Amino acid sequence: MGLEKCEICPHRCKINRYKNVGRCKSSDKVKIGLASLHFYEEPCISGKNGSGTIFFSNCNLNCIFCQNYEISQKGQGKEISIQELANIMIDLQNKEANNINLVTPTSYVYQIIEAIKIAKHNGLKIPIIYNTNSYENPDTIKLLNGYIDIYLPDLKYYSNELAYKYSGVKNYFEIAAKAIKEMYNQVGNNQFDKNGMLKKGIIIRHLVLPGYIQNSKNILKWIKNNLDKNIYVSIMAQYFPTYKAKEDEIINRKLNQKEFKEIEKFLYTLDIENGYIQELGEHEEEYVPEFWKN
Repeated sequence: MGLEKCEICPHRCKINRYKNVGRCKSSDKVKIGLASLHFYEEPCISGKNGSGTIFFSNCNLNCIFCQNYEISQKGQGKEISIQELANIMIDLQNKEANNINLVTPTSYVYQIIEAIKIAKHNGLKIPIIYNTNSYENPDTIKLLNGYIDIYLPDLKYYSNELAYKYSGVKNYFEIAAKAIKEMYNQVGNNQFDKNGMLKKGIIIRHLVLPGYIQNSKNILKWIKNNLDKNIYVSIMAQYFPTYKAKEDEIINRKLNQKEFKEIEKFLYTLDIENGYIQELGEHEEEYVPEFWKN
């Protein structure tokens, strides 16, 4: 399955995951923190029925501000078999989910592909979403061709210095940019059903960090200059200090109104035609799910 000498992500740990764990702390077993209907994604993802979201435990980044740190960094969750993962997908479809939303799935791509095969054999028909931090090996993304309908990559950093400071990785931007281009090559421009729900395509997300507005501007400028004019962008303003970010002197606060307006204004000057910009709220922490315990 490729886990004997794991090179599934850019870390290329070459760890035998049947015996040990690498940078992402994932073994050969699938581990998830929650599976439920989720109503706080983009309107064309959640709709009225919700997105059938599966939150995977562990992560190949070490973001000090991760809102899902309990599962991504601390490994909270429970181990399930590939068959159980397939059953969860069918169960979410039976609950009338608009799609299957795989959150932080990178470590488990091989197992996910097998689960998708089983689930489709058992009647899975709704779109499948790959919801990622974009620190991806393009060869791994190529393995997903034909299995994934929608990509939701979060393009976090233009500055590799920031990526190393806050997520512990080098060359983030170059790696993420290549991966996103491969995602677009697979799915092309967005396709919607008669109800406005996304059936196939890609939405590039970007979480705006307080104090680093230029990083966000550079990301948006790169998208405008390097990707198709019809690309969809989702600007997220939901940042709040959590986990180790509370100890950082720059990102230990929420985004303020001045910063939000500056990004909003810049976005419109670029004339990016398609996408979403999240409203600046006050209680973002209330939207973090309550994850399963070990």
